[in-house]
Amino acid sequence: MTSYARTMTRDNELGGGVAMAAVAAMIAALFAGSTALTPLYVIYKQAFGFSQVTLTLVYAVYVVGNLAALLFFGRLSDVIGRRPAAMAAMAVAVVSALSFLFAENLAWLDIARILSGLGIGIGAGTGTAWLAELIEGEDKSRAAIVATSTNFLGLGLGALISGLLAEYAPWPLRLTFAVYLALLALVTLLIWRTRETVSEPGRLSDVPMRPRLSVPDSIRARFVAPAVTGFGAMALVGFYAALAPSVLAQQLHVTNHAEAGALFFELSVVTAATILATARLASRTVMLAALVLMIPTVAIVVAAQVFASMAIMIIATALCGVAAALGYRGGLQVVNQIAPAKRRAEVVSAFFVCCFCGNALPVIGIGVLSSWTNATVASLAFAGMITIFSLVALGFGARYAR
Repeated sequence: MTSYARTMTRDNELGGGVAMAAVAAMIAALFAGSTALTPLYVIYKQAFGFSQVTLTLVYAVYVVGNLAALLFFGRLSDVIGRRPAAMAAMAVAVVSALSFLFAENLAWLDIARILSGLGIGIGAGTGTAWLAELIEGEDKSRAAIVATSTNFLGLGLGALISGLLAEYAPWPLRLTFAVYLALLALVTLLIWRTRETVSEPGRLSDVPMRPRLSVPDSIRARFVAPAVTGFGAMALVGFYAALAPSVLAQQLHVTNHAEAGALFFELSVVTAATILATARLASRTVMLAALVLMIPTVAIVVAAQVFASMAIMIIATALCGVAAALGYRGGLQVVNQIAPAKRRAEVVSAFFVCCFCGNALPVIGIGVLSSWTNATVASLAFAGMITIFSLVALGFGARYAR
């Protein structure tokens, strides 16, 4: 079969490597929308006059959309097909971007964030399954590696480009989302042309809407370590996505929006590179390594604030990227290994709920505590929480290692 034939399938649909690139671009574009706000939070805070606590709530409300997608639309693409589900996710992302573009108050931001989480929740699961079906051969593990690394690259690029536009271009709260809408339009066209892999798609009415989420009694003790690891890994990402710009401005006296975006870009690139570099390492080893690494990492994050050192913060960011990558990838793979085959999707969904909670709840706690005391004390409390959780997870991981 020629290269052209592998690329263009029936009715001029995209296939082969081009189709995989299109789906990967969709995942990256969706996640880029969630961090486009990272360098803009400080600007929104000034423009709309809300507090640090409110800022963290704007960030965390995104998880509402994630959970809705996970609980109610987890099987959407299995039933109606990958392409229709992906197109639905892109449509939700477009509405979210439009809401940001025309936002005039806090309510607009909350609605846009919820929609962003919903679109990502639908699109990420759809894209990962689609990649696995587009990959030729028996080994489908590459789909998870591509999906997760692309996920973090999208997060990083969203923050970097937004920071550059906010610092060096006009209309920072408008231009960012105008550019993002153009990107979504291009990716949507590619997805519309990409080959469908579900042979007999059903109807939307066939999608089961009853949420089901639990962990079997037989694996609950072994589930604790990966669940806490996922919580901690995403807590590190949430800290940087929501609070790093404020930390830079208040503690390190760095007010350049491009630098704030670049810091999160560093985290994301290190995370993606670590996922790729450690793909062949044993999942439980990776998970336990993440738990050990989280403890000195959060200590260095606090040290960067105490000493107001950008150099220390850059080192801390790289370590956070490694810890987040090892924790997320290792935890997910351990869950896949211990889950009973007939309940694997349900157990994996429970793991993702832990990740989403880790991404949101500590950020809210830091915001509340910093309003009562100061940002350094709040970060110390965050470091203490991560340390305790890591030690507990290490205990369970060592005791129930199989």
